[in-house]
Amino acid sequence: MEVLYRCCCGLDVHALSGRTRKGNQALRKGLVQAAHAAAHTKNTFLAAQYQRLARRRGRKRAVLAVAHSILVIAYHLLAREEEYRELGGDYFDRQRPEATAKRLTYRLEKLGYRVILQKPEPVANGASA
Repeated sequence: MEVLYRCCCGLDVHALSGRTRKGNQALRKGLVQAAHAAAHTKNTFLAAQYQRLARRRGRKRAVLAVAHSILVIAYHLLAREEEYRELGGDYFDRQRPEATAKRLTYRLEKLGYRVILQKPEPVANGASA
């Protein structure tokens, strides 16, 4: 898989410097355009990834990371002969729900709200009201 990255897009798996190698420029341009389009979709994994990375690393690096993700997704779809499964825009929130609740609580408190969190009570199956 590493060979596919290097020869197609110039993305180096093991690079720690953040620089990309020279690769197929036409493929790179196509992937970056697709990444820009994916970043501006609603409620998708790639858009959530872009938003998350753009805050921390900047827009250009986030677009390249999304382009890299598109390439990895395409590789795995072809290698495994599977259909694409969309993970959803809330994928990262579902991975760490406690951290998400803490972050959102902090934001509301910074706006001047007092927040009290309560876990929802489980709903019994088959119960009629």
